[in-house]
Amino acid sequence: MSDEASSVPAAQKSGWGQFLKSLASFSGDLSGLTAPPFILSPTSLSEFPSYWGEPKDLFAAIADGATPEERQLRVTRWFLATLSGQFTRREKETGSEKKPLNPFLGEQFLGEWDNGDLVLTVEQVSHHPPITAYRLENKKKGIVWEGNCAQKTSFSARQISVKQVGHGLLKLKLADGSTETYLVTLPQLKIEGLWTGRPYVDLTDVSYIQGSHGLTTTVKYSGAGWISGSSHRHTTTITSGLNGPKLYEITGTWTGESKFAKHSKDKKEGEVFLDADEHVERERVSVKPVEAQNEFESRRAWKAVADGIRSGDYDAASTAKGALENSERQKRKDEQAAGAPFQLRLFDHVPNDPEYAQLAALLKFKPETEDSWRLKPSAGR
Repeated sequence: MSDEASSVPAAQKSGWGQFLKSLASFSGDLSGLTAPPFILSPTSLSEFPSYWGEPKDLFAAIADGATPEERQLRVTRWFLATLSGQFTRREKETGSEKKPLNPFLGEQFLGEWDNGDLVLTVEQVSHHPPITAYRLENKKKGIVWEGNCAQKTSFSARQISVKQVGHGLLKLKLADGSTETYLVTLPQLKIEGLWTGRPYVDLTDVSYIQGSHGLTTTVKYSGAGWISGSSHRHTTTITSGLNGPKLYEITGTWTGESKFAKHSKDKKEGEVFLDADEHVERERVSVKPVEAQNEFESRRAWKAVADGIRSGDYDAASTAKGALENSERQKRKDEQAAGAPFQLRLFDHVPNDPEYAQLAALLKFKPETEDSWRLKPSAGR
């Protein structure tokens, strides 16, 4: 391990070295690999969908677009604005990326903004493979963002690659009573800086935003290479159909400033499209006090673990984490023995979702999975 690993506590360096050796020799999905306690985040992965709601004004503004073209731009702006919070905040706050806690089956995260004008509902709908379902709704504006995400992780070339499996459907009720729908696919991640003990995230590959009106946004991510390039860059195009005429091109960084390029329709070259770092107002999600939460809610269930991580008492965090995970394993064994499999409380499984399949067909690719999850009517908030 490099001497540069200054973010690794002295007492944990041996464990970090063993973890790196385990990574190098591990094959298959890394989700089940145990990380040293000091690299753990005190936050469960079930909280991550709250990042979609933090640029809440940009989310609400989607409904104010007067034309399909303007709404496509607004959905694109909101999507790009969410990325910095999702993928770089923890590095900025703690000095390095931390591994989130793996949610247990049925774990919930319930939050809101603006006294309930914007509401988030999250449930861990599968543990093997790990899948998180979520719904973000602004009832006043008639906007619903509903989706799911799973992660498949692997190690190669001194970095961890994270394939995000899943999608989101954004639905907007228009003034004429019709509904406009947008399919959003998720970026892929790479986590670098492992050998210096300061992991950080960059995005790779491509995301798509496909509107039911036929317009397509393509976001291509590029990061720093061995010789040249800078982190967090993207080139985004909006076209009439996947391979249709180019209407707009936007370039920049998803952590900072993005500008219209010379190809953009009706926009001046260099005109700012989004400044994600300086001018996007973000607001953290509001949740009930831990003592008022139900037993399945994330912050109550993981409190002892989070307290240990935040105080640096990693032995206590590890003990509490093991106790919770063993309890959940026993519940699954008891359910199997009783012939009563676990039932989701908040979401229903929708296999072969036709809404997803219809929009995915416009992108001319076959989705890895067409499954979706929808909030139960009884779970409405």
